[in-house]
Amino acid sequence: MASSKEYLDFVLESLADIDGISFRAMMGEYIIYLDGKVIGGIYDDRFLLKPTKSALAMMPDAKRELPYDGAGEMLLADVEDRALMRELLPKMYGEVPGSKRK
Repeated sequence: MASSKEYLDFVLESLADIDGISFRAMMGEYIIYLDGKVIGGIYDDRFLLKPTKSALAMMPDAKRELPYDGAGEMLLADVEDRALMRELLPKMYGEVPGSKRK
């Protein structure tokens, strides 16, 4: 099942306070970036974050879910908790690798 544009819009609105958020559509889903680094994505209308050290510490009870078959586990984020997202995403930025140059 592909994610809906409406859910993407909802997530982007919830993250609107955070500078540097962008997205890319990919095979019916959406990859979410912070200043050019992948921090997570929208898969089957679920906002999933990479399980970085900060994310695991700040969301210890988050459900671990697979974005798609064969992928590693990610953390189901409560995008409506805007205060948590404002604090967490900048911390994650330093913990995720940069994009690979082609």
